[in-house]
Amino acid sequence: MRHGGGVTLEQSAGETADPQPARPTGILQSVGRALLVLETVAEYRDGVSAKEVAQRLGLTLPTTYHLLSTLIDNGYVVHLHRERRYGLGYRVRLLDQALHRQLAVPADVAVVVRALHERADAAAYYAVYRNDEIVLAHVEDSARRPRIQLLDVGFHRAAHATAFGKVMLAAMEPAVRAQYLAETGLPPITPQTITDADVLESQLAHTREVSIAMELEEFHSGIACLASPVRAAGGVVAAAVAISLPAAEFLTRRWDVERAVRQSATTLSRTLQGRPTRG
Repeated sequence: MRHGGGVTLEQSAGETADPQPARPTGILQSVGRALLVLETVAEYRDGVSAKEVAQRLGLTLPTTYHLLSTLIDNGYVVHLHRERRYGLGYRVRLLDQALHRQLAVPADVAVVVRALHERADAAAYYAVYRNDEIVLAHVEDSARRPRIQLLDVGFHRAAHATAFGKVMLAAMEPAVRAQYLAETGLPPITPQTITDADVLESQLAHTREVSIAMELEEFHSGIACLASPVRAAGGVVAAAVAISLPAAEFLTRRWDVERAVRQSATTLSRTLQGRPTRG
């Protein structure tokens, strides 16, 4: 399920009540609730109380304790006894490592993204389609040029507010894009985020024409991003390569940075097109 709606990316999409299901629907409600509890625990740096989890998700306190106990038994949550709060368990790290393995890009792709990071002196990103999702698969940053905090491997939200997301939205078939945006919505991430569907469509049309997408403080205040499509065999957009910089600096370096992004996209396209297709 895609996460959409709401005004902050930190906000989890979940149930607001604790109803009893009238009939089986094919979805295990207890599993869904446990995952929502796990996501809620993950959002609190210093742990969260059971009461806070219950209030956040609209669950009864006994249900919340039961779900927390189940997650503790399986190693995904720990009870911080001194603080009387709950934090992430250590098995979560196994899931994170597995996601990185599944999304890992080939070494020659990583080399090009790294070179873009160094040449543009900017955080660099590589996004791919994973089924019908737009997801970050590789990130290159440094202490001098750190990535936007939320943009890590596995990030798959707010495509309408990111440059790489716009590149990949623009490449979708209209019906697929319409369905995608119907599910995610166009939530305002910052005051500059485009939330009007017609305005976004106009921008995506321009992106298709010029093979570049820019966003200025639409995803993170004070930050600008630029992205270009990476094309597989037949010219089909398979990925996007992007950079992020402080907005003020981006405006002074725009053309040099754009040249670096375009050249990296061209190199990556040749890399993808040179690979044998899977039979």
